[in-house]
Amino acid sequence: MSLRTLTIRLPATHPHPHPITNLLFTIAAARPQPQQQRRLQRHQKQTTRLFSASAVSDPSNLVQVYVSRSTDPYLNLSVEHFLLRRSHPDSVVLLLYANRPCVVIGRNQNPWVEVNLGLVNRRGILRRLRPGSGAVVESESESGSEIQDETRDRSRGDEDGNDDVLLVRRRSGGGTVFHDAGNVNYSVICPPAAFDRDKHAEMVVRALRRLIKLPHAAVRVNERHDIVLDISPSLSSSSTSALSSSSSSSSSLRTAAIDIDLDTDTNTGMTAEAGQATNLTDIKTFKISGSAYKLTRTRSLHHGTCLLSSPHLPILGRLLRSPAAPYIKARGVESVRSPVRNVGGKNNIISPIAFEDAVIDEFRAMYLSTSPSPSPSQTQAQAQAKTVVLSADLVEAIPEVRAGVAELRSLDWIYAQTPQFVFSSHPTADDPRPRPDPPADLPASFFPTAPSSGPPSLGSCSDSGLGLAGSPPADVTSPPGGGGLQMTVRHGQITEVLVPAASGTAGSTGGDDGNGNSAGLVTSLKGLHLHRVDDWRAHVGSGNESVGRWLNRLFGVGG
Repeated sequence: MSLRTLTIRLPATHPHPHPITNLLFTIAAARPQPQQQRRLQRHQKQTTRLFSASAVSDPSNLVQVYVSRSTDPYLNLSVEHFLLRRSHPDSVVLLLYANRPCVVIGRNQNPWVEVNLGLVNRRGILRRLRPGSGAVVESESESGSEIQDETRDRSRGDEDGNDDVLLVRRRSGGGTVFHDAGNVNYSVICPPAAFDRDKHAEMVVRALRRLIKLPHAAVRVNERHDIVLDISPSLSSSSTSALSSSSSSSSSLRTAAIDIDLDTDTNTGMTAEAGQATNLTDIKTFKISGSAYKLTRTRSLHHGTCLLSSPHLPILGRLLRSPAAPYIKARGVESVRSPVRNVGGKNNIISPIAFEDAVIDEFRAMYLSTSPSPSPSQTQAQAQAKTVVLSADLVEAIPEVRAGVAELRSLDWIYAQTPQFVFSSHPTADDPRPRPDPPADLPASFFPTAPSSGPPSLGSCSDSGLGLAGSPPADVTSPPGGGGLQMTVRHGQITEVLVPAASGTAGSTGGDDGNGNSAGLVTSLKGLHLHRVDDWRAHVGSGNESVGRWLNRLFGVGG
């Protein structure tokens, strides 16, 4: 007698069956039947035949369409990279996916410049930032450096992580973007000879024109290769209200760039500053899609975003505005802010599925023959160009994809790939930008006393001391300008430290490691990896508590 038969009959003779009986019945009922198992196995085998290293590189598989149902950005970008590397050189590939909330920076960008790490790295931050949540996210003390709210406790927040924000560094160039379920990403891979920055953006525009039903709203590709939405002043009041609910003057989509394997990186996608009008009088233009590109000798990649119905536009400015940016002179690619908005509004919601279907139709129309008498090869391409739906289980079974996920998740990839930059608490000859007013409780040496007319001669700072006040050791160099702290950071690691100049003021406070040992302070700072510092106060010493709190706030760590 089978387990299913036994557990079905038991309730008839036992009005109050034992809990174990109910459990057995539940397990038996949930177990796939042999017919279902065979059907599932056939589906898995069929999908595996369509998505594997041999399948994507098959010379006869020249038009490929994939839709990923995973929302893991590390996984989706690794699938994209797998297709870029493995697909046949003559093939064209379309991949569509949507990610869970994440901030994605370009290959050559600086996360300490592009992202408010103090917010992004907190559990449940989206729920806390959401309008009407009532949560106090950040409160500055008089020193301007202390984060005092409950969001420091990373153990709190939703268990499923839906209100967390991941930080991702992609493999292509370009600027910083924000992804969520209301944003669909498209990737097109083709031979370099067929590459054109506008070609596939125009494909997406044609798809959007089929879906947008708002009067006086036009979608187009601009001169910077971005997809933008032009809103006419004659837009009806109802449509204006609907659109305004989904708009934002903050920066969600930023600079696009082209990234070539030959170490050439060129910006291509700068747009107008937030709130700025276009050349057409009174027409407001909003960016709804930004792109990035990667070219190799045999393949080209164009991937872009499309804001359909993101609920997070009102808070993007906070996530993408770093408090450390005014102090950092970076060598990498910096993003340019653009006014952005969702494509539709309350009365014209475009679902991700509808967008995917429209883009797939346009892609097939571009690359599949519409001739009434197609050639045998064209007939075969049409038969193979069916949409393959990718699950996480399927793609994770490919070792190359798993390795890609591991790389993208690693802190060394996210942070240590950052190009060299210099942090300066005060204006210098190389970075004369004005700085925000420093917290009032910083040591006196953080306020320039007698700025020099030119930069001082630099000496060695190896294993030297950092006197935040008083006279620095003889082999320690002071930053130009007569005050402040300067750190050179290469691949996330502090390689050089320049110290505040001696103020010579009678009331100067101590600036050593808390034990009268200023030489130990630079030794403590030099060699540190910024992304591995949990609390700067542990490295600057008890005598510089306020400096530690200030650095914690700028770099988004600590208590």
